[in-house]
Amino acid sequence: MVNAIRIVFAVLTIAYLSVLLRDFKRAKDTGLLEKEEEGFGKAGIIGFIANFADTLGIGAFAPIVAMSKFTKMKIHNKEIPAMLNIGCCASVMTEAFIFTTTIKVDPTTLIVMLAAAGLGSYIGAGIISKMDERKVQLVMGIALFITAILMFLGLPWIDLMPGGGNEIGLTGTKLIIGAVGNFILGALMTAGIGLYAPCMALVYFLGMSAKVAYPIMMGSCAVLMPVASIRFIKEGNYPRKATLGIVICGAIGVVLAATLVKNLPMDIMKAIVVVVILYTSYSMLAPLAKARKAKLAEGNATGVVNE
Repeated sequence: MVNAIRIVFAVLTIAYLSVLLRDFKRAKDTGLLEKEEEGFGKAGIIGFIANFADTLGIGAFAPIVAMSKFTKMKIHNKEIPAMLNIGCCASVMTEAFIFTTTIKVDPTTLIVMLAAAGLGSYIGAGIISKMDERKVQLVMGIALFITAILMFLGLPWIDLMPGGGNEIGLTGTKLIIGAVGNFILGALMTAGIGLYAPCMALVYFLGMSAKVAYPIMMGSCAVLMPVASIRFIKEGNYPRKATLGIVICGAIGVVLAATLVKNLPMDIMKAIVVVVILYTSYSMLAPLAKARKAKLAEGNATGVVNE
């Protein structure tokens, strides 16, 4: 069954790359490629760093946006979503291939979790789009913060709370909970809430090994991203040279980081997961706190405070 999953990954990767290469050829033939303002080099360095971090579970989208702004890349804001999805798709597919090959996970659990995430992103999109995104973000941020604290207390150096486990698969009720959880996480991706850190937390509390989160979360995204990338490529509104730099150098960053992940002792791996979840919680809650502070300041200035 795992081999069947890898075949699916291969088909999706071939489809994504063939559409991307055809678009580059068309752009070159029509002179669009030469007009790209940003070159390969700067974006390549950014893609390498961000996707190295992504392989550790930190995520690549936010770092790429931050570094692009910091280095003053000449990328239009409307092109950023396409650049992120197309540029990081190759890296995500590389992660999925590596971690489903090198980290042992129960095939049934892997297939169910991946299918649930895919269904969540497709079926749940309409539901999530009608929800208050800020409230979802607040709940997720608080939940992840609590999870990180509980995981921290369970680290062997602290040993104040039992948690996690060494299982490589789920059965019965736990498998159902895992599937429902990943379905929800797949749906939340349509609202811009990343899957990696919440999936790590889900796997941990279901008693599986921290390393098992990697093939599950990366495989889930590998099912989702090629389809989104192909859509963006066909629309054609993305910086091609910058995107190509992220595609190539990002994949190289993944290969190097994957070696680090595979060789880390489990205790160190759990500590990294704690840091990743805390970082994600902060990235969700900080903008909400900033927006609330600005709203209160505006209310005080006008003499009206809206709760």
